Amino acid sequence: MTVVAVVVGVLLTAAAALGLVRVLRGPSSLDRLVAIDLVVAVAVCALAAFAGLTGSSRPIPAVLALTLVGFVGSVSVARFRVPDTEGDTGAAGSGTAPSGAGPTGPGPTS
Repeated sequence: MTVVAVVVGVLLTAAAALGLVRVLRGPSSLDRLVAIDLVVAVAVCALAAFAGLTGSSRPIPAVLALTLVGFVGSVSVARFRVPDTEGDTGAAGSGTAPSGAGPTGPGPTS
């Protein structure tokens, strides 16, 4: 069991280190945000591995909270990301709805 814990620790540490390198060196803000999401996912995996190795259920609320934060952060970035350059429209485009469409769909027809 100790060998498994060491291997898991080394792999998670390497993944977190590579994610932090991408946060520091990322050429665009989207690269940095994806790397931050990776670091959050590695933290979730580390807490889950700790819970599995020790047999304790105490880290489970933290796992759930970090998972929720990572999901909400990813969705927020995908929806409200501002393009880095003029030619880069990003996944969300300009962030405006097409003409005639409101927040819940097409407007009333007259």
